[in-house]
Order: sequence, then structure tokens, then C-alpha cells
Amino acid sequence: MGVKAQKIYKRNLFVKVTKVVFLLLLILISIIYLFLYIIYAGGRFTVTLDKNMTNRKNIFLSENGNIDSKARKLTADTIDYMDNISIKWLPNDIDIEATGAHNGDNYIAYTFYIVNNGEETVNYWYEVDVDDTIKNVDEAIRIMIYRNGEPTVYAKKNRYTGNAEPDTKKFVSDTIAVLEQRKNFKPNTKDRFTVVVWIEGDDPECKNDLLGGEIRMHMDIIEEHKEK
Repeated sequence: MGVKAQKIYKRNLFVKVTKVVFLLLLILISIIYLFLYIIYAGGRFTVTLDKNMTNRKNIFLSENGNIDSKARKLTADTIDYMDNISIKWLPNDIDIEATGAHNGDNYIAYTFYIVNNGEETVNYWYEVDVDDTIKNVDEAIRIMIYRNGEPTVYAKKNRYTGNAEPDTKKFVSDTIAVLEQRKNFKPNTKDRFTVVVWIEGDDPECKNDLLGGEIRMHMDIIEEHKEK
């Protein structure tokens, strides 16, 4: 009886330990999933304005350019899945077709305004930062920024030659995709921006290795640029 009781005790103890380990693993997996969900699935594209420009210069952001919808931070919905496409497939009127988020099949598009409602002519910088990437998907990403109707396409430099991809301007670094200065932004004027993001199928780095990749970015509007 003593041997049998000992076996039962060990079996029950094993079952209890197994349940506890399983529960801890389940909690750990849930925490990791929630963390990744917040970072990627919930990580929308944001545009943030330097608070000093708002407080001292009376500059503000707006999706429609109106004073009644002014903001210091804008948030754009992204898309869950993006297949590679060609720049030729983008709508010709993508810059003017809508304001706010107007994403399409396999691309992100977001249009907004920077409005000078103050009394000073100012200069500002606009910067797009790459916060994180998975599976080097940034190798084939394209970012096109229209500023007042004039588009510029940005891409990471060619991995093999170190040169800019055709018809693009090179990313500043691995973490800064775009860095440009806007000078002489006069009072009672507004700048219209459209940001378009897609995976360029004609990029040499657009290979099957990028499948399942993700990227997280944000845009800052700042009065002064400081080296990071």
C-alpha cells in the first residue's frame, strides 16, 4: 500500500506541476502576443508636430486643412497585408483623391496639411523614422512624399552597389528614411502632404525572403533638426 500511495502521490504531483508549467507558458505566450500586437498590428502610422511650433508659432496639423480640426498629432490606419506592386500601379491622382487615410490594395496613402496660423515665417523639418523592421522588408520599401503636389520617392540604397535605386532618393540611414527642410513657410499658408508607402516589386531586393516581413514607421515635424 505504501508503494502504491507513493506512486499516486508522484503522479498527482506530476499532473499539478505540468498544469502550472502549462499555465505559465500560456501566460508568457499571451504577453508576447499582446506585445507584438501592440507594436505591429496596433502600430499605426503617426504624424507628430513639435509642440514648440504649436505653442510659440501657432502651427498645427489638420487632415482637411481647416482650423476647426487642428491637431498636434495625427494617426493613420495602415493595412494588415501588403503584396509587392509597381509604382506604375498607383492611382495617378493619389495625391488629390482624398484627405486623411485613403489606402488601396497593397499600399498605404495618407494626406494631411501643415497650417501656419501664426504671424511669423518659419522653417521646419519633416522626418520619417523607421522604428522597427522584420525580415529586412525595408530593403524593398518605397516611401513617396508629395509636398504641395511635388512627389519625391525614397528608398534604401542598393545593398550591392551602395547607390540609390533608380528614380529614388536614398534613405538617410537605417533608421531615418526621410529628412527634408521646408524653408519660408509663410503666415496664413498651408502645406499639403501625401505619404504613400508600398513594396516595390521591381526592387532587386524584393525576394521571397521578405515574405512575412513587417515595418513600423512614424513622421515628425520639427522646428530644428539635431543629429541623433
